[in-house]
Amino acid sequence: MATPKKGRSASAQSKPGRSLALILIAIAALTGGMFASGHTKPRLGIDLAGGTSITLRAVAEPGQENAINKTNMDTAVEIMERRVNGLGVSESEVQTQGTRNIIVNIPKGTNSEEARDQVGTTAKLYFRPVLQREAAPGEAEPTPSGTSGGSASPSPSGSGKPKASATSGSPSPSASATTQGRAVTDALKTDATPSASGSPKDSGSPSPSSTAGAASGALEKQYAALDCSDPKQRATAGKAAKNDQPTVACGQDGTVWSKFLLGPVDVDGTEIKKAQASLNTQGAGGWQVDMTFNSAGTKKFAETTAKLAQQTTPQNEFAIVLDDEVVSHPFVQTTISGGNAQISGSFTQEEAKSLANMLSYGALPLTFEEDSVTTVTAALGGEQLEAGLIAGAIGLALVVVYLLVYYRGLSFIAILSLLVSAALTYTIMSLLGPTIGFALNLPAVCGAIVAIGITADSFIVYFERVRDEIREGRSLRPAVERAWPRARRTILVSDFVSFLAAAVLFIVTVGKVQGFAFTLGLTTLLDVVVVFLFTKPLLTLMARRPFFANGHKWSGLDPKSLGVQPPLRRTRRPAVPVDTKEA
Repeated sequence: MATPKKGRSASAQSKPGRSLALILIAIAALTGGMFASGHTKPRLGIDLAGGTSITLRAVAEPGQENAINKTNMDTAVEIMERRVNGLGVSESEVQTQGTRNIIVNIPKGTNSEEARDQVGTTAKLYFRPVLQREAAPGEAEPTPSGTSGGSASPSPSGSGKPKASATSGSPSPSASATTQGRAVTDALKTDATPSASGSPKDSGSPSPSSTAGAASGALEKQYAALDCSDPKQRATAGKAAKNDQPTVACGQDGTVWSKFLLGPVDVDGTEIKKAQASLNTQGAGGWQVDMTFNSAGTKKFAETTAKLAQQTTPQNEFAIVLDDEVVSHPFVQTTISGGNAQISGSFTQEEAKSLANMLSYGALPLTFEEDSVTTVTAALGGEQLEAGLIAGAIGLALVVVYLLVYYRGLSFIAILSLLVSAALTYTIMSLLGPTIGFALNLPAVCGAIVAIGITADSFIVYFERVRDEIREGRSLRPAVERAWPRARRTILVSDFVSFLAAAVLFIVTVGKVQGFAFTLGLTTLLDVVVVFLFTKPLLTLMARRPFFANGHKWSGLDPKSLGVQPPLRRTRRPAVPVDTKEA
């Protein structure tokens, strides 16, 4: 019975082309995806592209330390994202770091002082009555449904569907004979701020009625000129408004922007005790938002809904205004008392949760303090990127020179492996930018430079194992296969330690250090892929070539250069008759 040959791996030796084809197909697919997505370059971080990085630390109110939790922090991130987007900023980043920090990264071209004012202050949430509503020019008139509309009803009833007939009124408020026009104009005049004294001090002083008329006229002109389809006008609409005065604002109904003329604040967001999304199992069902007010808010909300329920569309609506932007404008069907109310409509689960989070933020017992603000100009960022690339090029050049001098022909395999690893790293980083928001910062560049040494170390381990086998007198093809199991264990242990260190560093650190840890962990995983699917199969194929198999002096596998002594051939002695000895 024949015994199997030891020291050979049939599968590894016979079909190395499959592994090479697999990794080349992966590179081609990633490259194609990169060009198809239009993101052909890695996204650069603030320290390389230029911009402002703001680190905010959450501070709970006395006695409410439990308020610093994941739910509240995620809500704060959502509100800050809306604020940054309101500045017209693209490619901004707002994310939590650790349990109580929020990092806001704003790219170049943004007023850093304005950004700090926007993200560092507590959100302002108010309920204002809607006096007038109109869609942006060229857009269809929205109906109060979805995230921006719906109906408000008492909690016990659970009723109230958005009405398709809820449309806006005239394009601008006017003192016409219609009920709606009178209501708008009367509200503007009534809510305008009168003079401090009951009568003018002299004949030249304006009377309260003339002051009210001037205020209403100016607001009418501002409303008529407002174009909410313009991001610049949206960002400034209603910014200087006072709580006791009417104002203008913009809001989005799905994809349609509308402009609003709003009355003074009726209910403050801090008077909301709780808001949450729930699934209505009665009637037509669907998602809704449940609100609970405190005692002061209950009284104010009952008075407000009693007045709104008697009005016609759109003056039976109240606008939920967050940071001077209308996030929802449900209409009122009846007076809501008791402190509990529902906002129902054609909500999806995500839309209901988003609105509930915004309402909850009005009573969020958190404030944020600046821990650090870093502003980097585009010129300085370019210099840092250039310096990082130069350092990486120098490190790579030194590694290549070492491989050429020490391993000669084997360096061809090592250099090709480095190029494959670089291609995988570049394409994956380019795709991770739009996918998960990964940004290549300066510490991440340092992690990529360190990874060059880690990758080269894996090649060296394998090459030295092969050379040890040759020193023991084996030819190249068996040496390649016998060296692989021992080299494989060493490579896996080494990469596991590096990946574990990167994972721990990523978890316990905050800020830019995470970029270093992420890049180090990513390149360590890619090192395993490249060694297993490219370096080993390629060396198996090269071992069949005479240049390497015969141990050419420039191959790096020359037995004489490795100190191998040819084995001594034993010769048989001629048979000599043995003399028998007598005892």
